[in-house]
Parts: sequence; C-alpha cells; structure tokens
Amino acid sequence: MQQDDRVEKYRIDKWLFAARFFKTRSLAAEAIDRGRVTLNGHRVKPAKIVMVGDMLTIRINNYQYTIEILELSNKRGSATQAQQLYRETEESQKQRELLAARLKVQPQPFFTKSSRPTKRDRREIERFISVQDDS
Repeated sequence: MQQDDRVEKYRIDKWLFAARFFKTRSLAAEAIDRGRVTLNGHRVKPAKIVMVGDMLTIRINNYQYTIEILELSNKRGSATQAQQLYRETEESQKQRELLAARLKVQPQPFFTKSSRPTKRDRREIERFISVQDDS
C-alpha cells in the first residue's frame, strides 16, 4: 500500500518571505542565522518546519514583532493575503507603537555635506573668490 498523501512542509524562511516580513528569502534566512528570529522562544535554522499555532519573535531594526502563525504558505502573495497568515499579539503592537512614538519625538540627526562640491557650488565659490579679489 503506497501513500500519495504528501504533506507539504513549510520552512520558516519561506514562510517569513511569504508573510512579507522580509523582501527576499535570503534576507529571511540571514536574519534567522543571526538570531533575530526565534520560534517558540528558541533559535532555529532557516530550514526549520513551522506549524499553525507556533509563536515567532522577529526583530527588524528597532522593532520587535511577536506573532502567532494562523496559516501556512510558501508562496508570496499580496499584502492582504500575507496579513491573513499571522496574528500579532496586542502587547507586541503596543510596544511597537510606543517605540515609534519615541523615535518620532527624537531630533533628526544633522548631516553635513562631505562630498565634492557640485557644479553650482563650484561656480558660487568662484564668484565669491572673484568678488574678494576685486575688493
């Protein structure tokens, strides 16, 4: 008796890509390798199989998501389809909103121009120098 009932397996890196947490599967795999993604509180490898009901903690930049897997998929769809795959905990949403509000209040860093002058800048410098020489 042969069994043709093949149960499709869903790797965590493919699921994260399908759920639109990462732009590419390789970025998802890299985040998993670096320990930025945990499955049920444990570090895993990119080939780890996920199941409905698993809890994931995902750190992306300053933000941390704690989600429960509701559906499985290996194929990347639209954003609305991706949102059907998981549910974020209320505590996680509150923490992210609080962090976003803190970051918004912080002053933006000031950057100075450190590259070569543009053609326009060069002409203004030449005009300034020629006015100084004429005086």
